[in-house]
Amino acid sequence: MYACLHGPGNLPLLVECARGFSPHIEENPPDSAIFDARGLEALHGPPAALAAEIERRVGVKVNIAIAPNPDAALHAARGIAGITVIETGKEAAALARLPVNLLSAAFHNSEVAESLHLWGIRTFGEFAKLPPLGVAARLGDEGVELQRLARGEGYRRLRPIEDPLEFEAELELEYPVDLLEPLAFVMARLLKEICERLAARALATNEIRLNLTLENAPVHATSLKLPVPMLDQKAFLRMLQLDLSGRPPVEPVVKVHMAAEPVKPRRMQQGLFMPSSPEPEKLELTVARVRHLVGAGRVGSPEILNTHRPDGFAMRAFAPDVLRGSVGVSSVAAAPELPRLCLRRFRPPRYAQVLVVNRQPVRVMSPSVSGRVAMAKGPWRTSGEWWRDDRWNRDEWDVALDSGGVYRIYQENDSGRWFVEGSYD
Repeated sequence: MYACLHGPGNLPLLVECARGFSPHIEENPPDSAIFDARGLEALHGPPAALAAEIERRVGVKVNIAIAPNPDAALHAARGIAGITVIETGKEAAALARLPVNLLSAAFHNSEVAESLHLWGIRTFGEFAKLPPLGVAARLGDEGVELQRLARGEGYRRLRPIEDPLEFEAELELEYPVDLLEPLAFVMARLLKEICERLAARALATNEIRLNLTLENAPVHATSLKLPVPMLDQKAFLRMLQLDLSGRPPVEPVVKVHMAAEPVKPRRMQQGLFMPSSPEPEKLELTVARVRHLVGAGRVGSPEILNTHRPDGFAMRAFAPDVLRGSVGVSSVAAAPELPRLCLRRFRPPRYAQVLVVNRQPVRVMSPSVSGRVAMAKGPWRTSGEWWRDDRWNRDEWDVALDSGGVYRIYQENDSGRWFVEGSYD
């Protein structure tokens, strides 16, 4: 069964109403929309109950027709007021009294319409009673096709709307907003619209971009990059609020634009004997709260940078390890690891005074590390990135103090200052 909604001047509203029942929708400009109603009996009951539910949801006065094929439903909705339900095999009788000019949208040749007018054909029923061979001889293939439509014998498929996969929403405010609380209501409305459109396509998102047009300042842009695909409107709103509270707009907001990157949703199966892990939505919200407290760039997983700079690393966002659990146990026995020292770095390095005799450090003095040097190894000179403002050029030493501690110290060759970089465990 197919349902058609016909209402002059309300095509966008009709399409929006049809989306609530089926993803397969066909537009028939300027005033009709058809959707596939097969399989909706379990949700809304028989066709008459479905038509009543459509009328309740659409909210305006429209003609509704349900028929076994799209063309019969379209013609019935355009020619019969109110609700019409056509049973299978009774299409011709239901359409018989409709004026033949409703077929004008299907005419590709004005001579066919003129011939029907000269023959005195005024209704679908009169056209359907004409001999098919005579219609074919005088009107050709187009006449045969039109007569089939007049009998309600449709067999074509819908030409569904293909919406672009762009999930964006924006709202221009009536007056500038300078407080985060009323701005949150606007963001919640846009997030709800985007999440509903994603859910209708069985999609999720791993990135949300927010652009705030300000009154007398450049656009304030922010984004949420999620480690896993999510579709939680409340979590998105809370994370955006935390981001904006830490970095608020400098001027009142006049327009809000939001966009989401569509991706396939995350699907995973839990084992019966495996402990359940935290939900990604709750974990990401917790990370956002911690980031709000300690600052951006200080939360995540440390990642070593491809550089010779001492202690060169960056914090990357948490992401699931796709390889974890996918690699089997190696058949080759792992070589035993030799014991090694671990350098526990001080961040930032601690300023120190070092007494040097014969180019060898003999005593270290600092607020936390002090003592006579019992053994020293070095220096090891390291330098690099001379073209940058944060270049480095220093000599490193490993020293053992008489107190028993082992430390790494270094001297900046440009300034001559000494620092304690860390201790060895």
